[in-house]
Amino acid sequence: MVNKSELVEAIAGSADISKAAAGRALDAITDSIASALKNGDQVALVGFGTFLVKERAARTGRNPQTGAPIDIPAAKIPSFKAGKALKDAVN
Repeated sequence: MVNKSELVEAIAGSADISKAAAGRALDAITDSIASALKNGDQVALVGFGTFLVKERAARTGRNPQTGAPIDIPAAKIPSFKAGKALKDAVN
């Protein structure tokens, strides 16, 4: 697993910029994606994938300890759909 600091180091090395600048760039990217999703937009990065928001319907679940039914409210969840180039790179 690659954590954020390792990703910042990889970005800094690849783009030949400082780690501080790479960290700010990564934060700007993640904040921009989160903001777009919050506004109901999709973020499509051609070849990489698409970030989108999916609607999860309300449903009834069960408390695993007691077996009692519980109501789980509807929710919006972030989702990612990998693009063809990313799928090909992984396989």
